[in-house]
Amino acid sequence: MRFTTARPLTGRLATAVAAMALAATPSLVAAPSAQAEGIVYPASVNDSFYSTPDDIADRQPGDVLATRVLPPPLGFPGTDAVQLKFRSTNSAGEPISAVTTVLSPQGGAPGRPLVSYQAIINALGLECAPSTALYAPNPLRGIRESPGLLIAIQRGWSLAVPDHLGPNSAYGAAKVGGQITLDGIRAAQRYAPLELADSPVGIAGYSGGGMATAMAAALAPTYAPEIPIVGSAYGGVPMDIGEMARELGESAHPAFGLAMAAALGLEREYPDRMPVSEQLNGAGRELRDRIANACTNEILLAGAGRSMADVADAAAGLALLDSPTVQEVLMENSVEKVAAVPNAPVYEWHSPTDVLIPLDAISTTLRRYCDAGVAVRTELVPSPDHITAAVIGLPGALDFLDGRFAGIAPSSDCGAL
Repeated sequence: MRFTTARPLTGRLATAVAAMALAATPSLVAAPSAQAEGIVYPASVNDSFYSTPDDIADRQPGDVLATRVLPPPLGFPGTDAVQLKFRSTNSAGEPISAVTTVLSPQGGAPGRPLVSYQAIINALGLECAPSTALYAPNPLRGIRESPGLLIAIQRGWSLAVPDHLGPNSAYGAAKVGGQITLDGIRAAQRYAPLELADSPVGIAGYSGGGMATAMAAALAPTYAPEIPIVGSAYGGVPMDIGEMARELGESAHPAFGLAMAAALGLEREYPDRMPVSEQLNGAGRELRDRIANACTNEILLAGAGRSMADVADAAAGLALLDSPTVQEVLMENSVEKVAAVPNAPVYEWHSPTDVLIPLDAISTTLRRYCDAGVAVRTELVPSPDHITAAVIGLPGALDFLDGRFAGIAPSSDCGAL
């Protein structure tokens, strides 16, 4: 693949990425695949709840296919939990099944606000998805944003936390993530015991989860116009997935594993249009097989300090990136390049010194939304890096959604963009 000049690396970024990678002791070790060439899909989860029913094509997007009531996850006292399997749609328009975990305050009022929160899932393994991670025996492998989510539940809201990477754990595939997010909301509102049919809806997320959130907000007017979304709040979003890959891949980078994982995730979602594995050299295939079932920490550790030149032939990669089909895939999964705009107010936050994501793409996207008449608020949070900005900015995002649920007119920064 061709890469343009990357942003200069900072010691703080390298330190932060290393800290994220070492923050947990892995309980899931990715088993190397025996497959030397071709696409490597994730190992299936040994749980029949995730299986796809034979009549999936006869069901409508958002239809509930199966349910199970679970105890509250660790760290969520006073919470009711139910998982819903529902029908959604992949990037090719084909029916798929997906899962969302709905957490509600015990004794919650009917019609209470519903927030779909797209968790940070920088992963290729199905064991890393929220429906599993929330119940991981090692709490350090759980959802990183759990403390903030508990605050939201304590406000009286229900939270739907979807497995937004889908059945192939297609990291980087924002389109399918947006559609799964919207269909998960439909499922939660259709599941009568939750009493959410008349609830106002908000959507939120950060980083990769923010990418699914931003895409869902943009797709909602056409994909799910009936959902009463009052606002979307997202931070640290890689609005241009292709540009992010370029910046992480041209030279040795501590977060190169994320670029590699995104390329492999897109290949899984677009097997006929993203022939990534065909371009990998021996080292690239070894890295692919090593992270094929890995979660964030393993991916970062495996790819740290590598570059695209280490895993692929440069000339072949250049031809691949320049191919019209790959360009179409990257545009289809980059919020900045999708023509659709949200039909509800937007709250966006990021660190002004975030070198992990393309900041220009955020500004371009928000200006386009403003020009279309969308109320936009953007916050530059006092954080030196991508990681801590997630924590610092989440309270403002929750307050933004609280205002929308209360019917308060949002303020807008469009005049300054």
